[in-house]
Amino acid sequence: MRDGPALTHRTGSRQDGFQLSQRLVQPRGPMERRAGGVPTAAVNPAEPGMSWLAFIVVGVNRTDRLYALVEELRAVAPRPRSARWLAGRFEVSARTIERDISALEQSGVPVWAQPGRSGGYCLDKERTLPPVNFTPGEAMALAVALRRMAGTPFGLDGAAALRKVVAAMRKDEAEAARELAARVYLVGDASPPPVPAVITDALAARRVLRIGYADRHGVVTRRDIEPLGYVGITERWYLVAWCRLRDAVRAFRTDRIATVAVTAQVPAPRALRGEDLDIPPGRLQRLALD
Repeated sequence: MRDGPALTHRTGSRQDGFQLSQRLVQPRGPMERRAGGVPTAAVNPAEPGMSWLAFIVVGVNRTDRLYALVEELRAVAPRPRSARWLAGRFEVSARTIERDISALEQSGVPVWAQPGRSGGYCLDKERTLPPVNFTPGEAMALAVALRRMAGTPFGLDGAAALRKVVAAMRKDEAEAARELAARVYLVGDASPPPVPAVITDALAARRVLRIGYADRHGVVTRRDIEPLGYVGITERWYLVAWCRLRDAVRAFRTDRIATVAVTAQVPAPRALRGEDLDIPPGRLQRLALD
């Protein structure tokens, strides 16, 4: 496989992230008492579709409320909850709920607004998971691994994943992880610039890309390519694609892609085989998630 250049071998034990047993208010007759002894209206725990996290209504920080919001919407999905209903449940203003929903949307939570008199906010429960516990050590391990991904096609996604992990942790454990992180130093050059999102999303987009590619002498040629995969070699990453100009599989260094645009063309499916990469089998490892 050639040019781009040929790729050769030279080149917690806790059962609940919220610890509900410590935070759920206990019924005391027709009224309940929250932390501080202030009474609040009792909630019927047998109400269908009601999330137990809905009992956490006041006296919590925003992070706890955000996750309680997610669990409340998950419990009733696909039915919506209005901002007014949620504001009453968590004893904040409707505007605060709207800001919280906006923050969840920006962090990647699949929540959207359903219009109409019976509308409200909905959550796609098929695309979310219940709270997952991470220990400070696990968060540190992820941080170190993901830090090495800066400048790769997965750098931006890795940074977003780490933010979600820290946000999912209990407050005290997140603080412990931050304290540990402050004691860890990585030696090396400054982080390379991030790979453009158009390139990082190339495989998922399933579209032909039109790129301007610079060779080792800086000469730029325009190519229409069909993305097939990525290959990482030490500190360099390549986008492997079918090059329509060369009518063959080629590898393009991501830092030499000068311009890129997504076309409307949908290429025919092509398989990326190990033998297409011109790398000794003993040095080639396929990525796996397990």
